[in-house]
Amino acid sequence: GADPDDEQSMVRQLVCANEFDIEGLIVATGCWRKTQSNTNMLDKLVNAYAEVYDNLIVHAQGYPSPEYLKSISLMGQTGYGMSDVGTGKDSPGSELIIASVDKDDPRPVWVTGWGGMNTVAQAIWKVRETRSAEELAIFLNKLRLYDILGQDDAGAWIAKNFPEVFYIRATGVYGWQSPKNGIYYTEHIQNHGPLGAVYPDTKWAPEGDTPAFMHVYPNGLNDPDQIDQGGWGGRFSFEKKAGIRSMSEVAKINPNAEPQYDPYYMFGNTKEGAQTIKRWNKGYDNDFAARMDWSLTKKYEEANHHPVAVLNGDNTRQVLYMTTGAGSIVGLSANGSTDPDGDSLSYSWSFYKDPGSYAGTVSIQNSSSPTAQLEIPIDAVGKTIHIILELQDNGTPNLLAYRRLIINVQPL
Repeated sequence: GADPDDEQSMVRQLVCANEFDIEGLIVATGCWRKTQSNTNMLDKLVNAYAEVYDNLIVHAQGYPSPEYLKSISLMGQTGYGMSDVGTGKDSPGSELIIASVDKDDPRPVWVTGWGGMNTVAQAIWKVRETRSAEELAIFLNKLRLYDILGQDDAGAWIAKNFPEVFYIRATGVYGWQSPKNGIYYTEHIQNHGPLGAVYPDTKWAPEGDTPAFMHVYPNGLNDPDQIDQGGWGGRFSFEKKAGIRSMSEVAKINPNAEPQYDPYYMFGNTKEGAQTIKRWNKGYDNDFAARMDWSLTKKYEEANHHPVAVLNGDNTRQVLYMTTGAGSIVGLSANGSTDPDGDSLSYSWSFYKDPGSYAGTVSIQNSSSPTAQLEIPIDAVGKTIHIILELQDNGTPNLLAYRRLIINVQPL
């Protein structure tokens, strides 16, 4: 809550809340706000959500009740960084993280850090101190940490002491947004009812924390665990990087805050940085705008809704894989795709080169048709090719659905 962009990101998170199983909303400290004492800012946003909840549930299933969100709006660590981790430092937030990971549910638990990471550090510290090495390993294996820019010394402590933890530090979080305080925000977000009213003007950069949850947004574009695929939350390398430093304020507070843990290793952005997000800007901008429209009306027909993309007969949002031979012809089909509003649909099939291992050119025939074909290059043996389907409706605003096909190429 040290920057208005935290509130901005939370408004977007709330109108997208039906897409996630939200386990907790935890108030955190960080280098820009080293102490916290209450959940007032968060409560204000959840109360605005409560005002539009009855509208939102008309347009999509899965929105959590305001009462549930209030019940999981908790305080994390009230002090800064590793100084507030250790014996007697448990917080409602750290206890909730432990309880969430301990659930009898095989899915990973994503902890997205919009501030400092000392609340999850406290959870890990307690599990290490109170459980066996085997139990600690099971706990750590379910954690997925996505840290925006690094805002205390706890991330470095985690990465140093628990190198097996799945830890992303995203630094390419600026440059994907619409222009600061521009028409997009004033006309499509801020003038849209109670949630728009609590979406503040930008002070520095808009929604710097949003990529953390957009990475796990289930839109068919990527598998969050496969961090090199790329999606609305960016693209990351599986080759861990040493010493990805936090924001400069952390070193101003204590010059040795992170160097004391060197070397520590984290997953970091690929060289394209925020451009890996911006390439999808129409999709995520229009998604947010449409959801803000939903918040205004109980009439389904007064808003636009997402099309459903079917890929080669599969109507899930999962990334699909196939194996085929070099020189073969692969058929691509979006037949069966639908739009809940009866809108007409347009189709775009494209080769996404960056996440694949094939560096050549791939030609797709009939790339703007429901069915398309591609010839696998002869020199692609042993390589992977990523094909993206973008399905777009003609409603207002245009909404997109995505699918990804990953082709593993063998000798014919």
